[in-house]
Amino acid sequence: MDLVEFQVEVPIQASKGSIFTRLNNPSGLSEWFADDVNIKKDVFTFFWDGSEESARLISQKREEFVKYRWMEHEDEGLKSYFEMRIKIDPLTGDTALLVTDFAEEDEVEEAKLLWTKQLGDLKRVLGG
Repeated sequence: MDLVEFQVEVPIQASKGSIFTRLNNPSGLSEWFADDVNIKKDVFTFFWDGSEESARLISQKREEFVKYRWMEHEDEGLKSYFEMRIKIDPLTGDTALLVTDFAEEDEVEEAKLLWTKQLGDLKRVLGG
């Protein structure tokens, strides 16, 4: 399976701390990313409309980024991941969330639309 890297960036008017808590813990993630989220050690299980996917938290830096790898991809030996990085513009001080993810080439546009919708949900949760 050949996966293509892509990025989606959205401006978010919220503090780094309030964004970060929505990226790396089950209660924060269940506010916008999935219907429900469970965690066991470093593996997060996300639930959506009767389906579930598990991802391992592979790295994070407080108030900067979190990086996950889908267990299905890990089992297949794929090096793909999805990362959510908080960016602060050095000139304007504006905050944005940059998502890096991977999808099959013919699914990139659909994946971008899904991330854009989910990030819209995150902005609503944060009030920004």
